[in-house]
Amino acid sequence: MADDDLLLADYYKMWIETYKKGAVRQVTYDNYELNWRWLKKLAPDLKLKDLTRLEYQNIINKFAETHEKVTVADFHNRVKPAILDAVDDDLLRKNPTRKTIIKGIPPIPKKRKYMDSFELKLFINELDLPKHKLNIDWLLLLISKTGIRLSEALGVTKEDFDFTNQVLIIDKTWAYKEGGGFVPTKNKSSVRKIRIDWKLMNQFMGLIEDVPKGEPIFCYKKPMYNSTINNRIKRLCQRLDIAPISVHGLRHTHASLLLYNGVSVASVARRLGHADINTTQSVYIHIIQEMDNYDTDKIMRQLSQF
Repeated sequence: MADDDLLLADYYKMWIETYKKGAVRQVTYDNYELNWRWLKKLAPDLKLKDLTRLEYQNIINKFAETHEKVTVADFHNRVKPAILDAVDDDLLRKNPTRKTIIKGIPPIPKKRKYMDSFELKLFINELDLPKHKLNIDWLLLLISKTGIRLSEALGVTKEDFDFTNQVLIIDKTWAYKEGGGFVPTKNKSSVRKIRIDWKLMNQFMGLIEDVPKGEPIFCYKKPMYNSTINNRIKRLCQRLDIAPISVHGLRHTHASLLLYNGVSVASVARRLGHADINTTQSVYIHIIQEMDNYDTDKIMRQLSQF
């Protein structure tokens, strides 16, 4: 196909196959393919050579009619690199993504993200935890007490428990969205050792005794699905008459309670495996601000004594 006849959507398809396929995780590549389908829908006949700032902004505006601003920004950030490469390759004279205005529909009210301390205690007490059988509830307890991601929890093997030093080693994840198999952690900072209380360590020592070496302790017999786990949480929350959260919400709960109890942001970031402390600050800014106000009150009370 001559460059003059090359459609924008076709160019983008070639670009993601060339530069992204095999270089990013499948779940990330799926997002690029979803962008390609949207480009085909929003600009089916637009040729790459005819892409101007106005045309590109129109694509963004159309996408924004049905998506929140943050989703529009993600779409733009995945399409823009391809277009910049087209400029570098002399397929376009100028950068049509320059000064793009990101729009979007008002955000949908977000579901509740975490429990408070009292609710978490009720939740944990409601878990069905057989002494000699691993089940979903044991998975929920582990996530609640460590703050690890679901993929990290599903990737835990018996070798990852260091009972002597009372730590859980996180150095891989389980690709449950792609049908299973061990894959690397989200980033280098996600490789970490997490201290666990002695009670949980003793519980798991007996539970994992018969699990084969090198196998994920929670899904070596049968796969576990995100929907199944979330449905279990929902049923437990309904039974307790508290607002349901997702399995990822247990991670938020863990981090939130640590912050509320005075644990430093840096320590929480390391425990969660965040690559940057700024990530922790941005996600939990509301809690950090509350703690700052509380600290300010303590400072003022202390200074007033002199």
